[in-house]
Amino acid sequence: MGFWNRIAALAVRRPDPGDCDCPPGPPGADPAFSTAVTALGAKLAKADGRARVSEFDAFAEVFSPEAASEGNIQRLYELARQTTHGFEGYARQLARRYRNCPDLLEDVLDGLFHIAGADGAVSLEEESYLERVAELFGFGPLSFRRIRATHLGAPADDPYAVLDAPHDAPDEDLKALWRRRIADAHPDRVRALGLPEEYLDIAHAKSAALNAAYDAIRRERMEMAGARG
Repeated sequence: MGFWNRIAALAVRRPDPGDCDCPPGPPGADPAFSTAVTALGAKLAKADGRARVSEFDAFAEVFSPEAASEGNIQRLYELARQTTHGFEGYARQLARRYRNCPDLLEDVLDGLFHIAGADGAVSLEEESYLERVAELFGFGPLSFRRIRATHLGAPADDPYAVLDAPHDAPDEDLKALWRRRIADAHPDRVRALGLPEEYLDIAHAKSAALNAAYDAIRRERMEMAGARG
């Protein structure tokens, strides 16, 4: 099943159609969608200055069109990958047309991450490209960090990784998760379980790390809120 059909099937399976108010019909039947997605994938391949065959193969694997339009899509891809210029316009076009269907836009971003990693690594230039596309799609910095971590993993010192929390989790969910993690790691729980004394040191260290991570997240979110204000 081609990409267009796969994402249409995903939309059909949504439990609440109101959560994904996309334009009618499968996205692959929308010329504006297929043109914009093809251009974004092609221009991403040029983001680090080197458009590789492996990146086109990854594009074809993820964003494969129906056979009838394959020739046109390939010609557009070859033309678009000559330069990254204009990619923001295509991203804005998709964002406007599918602004009520963020899940579909995230599917597209997932596909672009797949292309970027086709050569075994995502360059800084490609990551900047993806971050800008995510911003134009309407994803905030925290949502982009969550999507990025899905594909590239979270840095070991990422406070969200310490809490094992999604980067865009609501504040109240983060607080509840932190409390659960602290309760699980509390030294009193270690004593109650009758574990050896050495485990108390581990529990203290883990509690300190969880508290430091939660404090770091709170500070970061307060700074981000202040910057937006």
